[in-house]
Amino acid sequence: MENKELILVINPGSTSTKVGLFEAERMLYSESFEHKAEELAAFPHVTDQLGLRKAAVEEALRNSGVGRDRIRAIACRGGRLKPMASGTYKVNDRMIEDAKACLQGEHASNLACMIGRAMADELGIEAYVTDPVSVDELDEVARVAGIKEIRRNSLSHALNMKAMARRAAGDLGRKYEDCRMVVAHMGGGGSVSAHADGLMVDLNNCDKEGPFTAERAGGLPTLDLVELCYSGRYTHAQMIKKLVGGAGLMSHLGTKDAREAERRIEAGDKEAELVFRAMGYQVAKAIGAMAAALSGRVDVIVITGGMARSNRLVDEISRRVSFIAPVRAYPGEDELEALAMGTLRVLRGEEGPKLYE
Repeated sequence: MENKELILVINPGSTSTKVGLFEAERMLYSESFEHKAEELAAFPHVTDQLGLRKAAVEEALRNSGVGRDRIRAIACRGGRLKPMASGTYKVNDRMIEDAKACLQGEHASNLACMIGRAMADELGIEAYVTDPVSVDELDEVARVAGIKEIRRNSLSHALNMKAMARRAAGDLGRKYEDCRMVVAHMGGGGSVSAHADGLMVDLNNCDKEGPFTAERAGGLPTLDLVELCYSGRYTHAQMIKKLVGGAGLMSHLGTKDAREAERRIEAGDKEAELVFRAMGYQVAKAIGAMAAALSGRVDVIVITGGMARSNRLVDEISRRVSFIAPVRAYPGEDELEALAMGTLRVLRGEEGPKLYE
């Protein structure tokens, strides 16, 4: 990159705003701001947090000591936009409109392109998003559900899964586009996906199906769920919150912290041990299902996300699925780097920016 120009990376999460500055592949500075629950509760809608989140990014930039004139482009987390192909997109007016409208639901990631576009306009540069939550490359057969009125759709941790899939392919000495793999992302939410020929051809929508996670219910026995919904015990809003924020480890153990669950296990808590094993068991079953979607031809199984830091969980999954293909664990979520690399590929002319329309 000419004159050591930098990429500013913006990644808002549900309770944090993460910011990074990259010089080519090298991260020069990063900072994460934690937002207290009572602070966020003052905003009726996620999009109302725009001023708060933008101020955090501006503060990080001041703290870095880097001059704003050195920023060449802004890389933003992609939110719940319309279904779209994988790739890097230039932020445009249509994207901003859809982010503000929370087209596929409210999520803090919708704020990133709004913050990025505002700052990019101030600096006279471009803002980009890479592999948004709404990346949708599903095979048509994967979209069909058991009720005609319902279609399976794609919402997932596409950014991290695609980045780790590329890393795994590189570690195999191959290109991502030439590999067939199953990628399981495990965090507060989770996604298990099948990749073939550079496309994510099937996956578990992280809000609606698949294994339960730290705080999401995953797939449930449908008739039992209907009975619970009509029991009179919960409103519609309470039921959604129960499924997407109060389920999984949170429902069973009262915590979404895998480290706390493991401490309980070490202390002899049998319920915690059973629930933790069950979570790994469900992830393993989902990996097996995605292997079937790939007709059993799988080069590697990738386990990633924050909960991949748990050796206990990774081992539980690996012993059940290693007969399918070798297992590689890439703990954590290198989303700042993945966003920077997507924008860097465009700036270097290695790929063209896609048009959001």
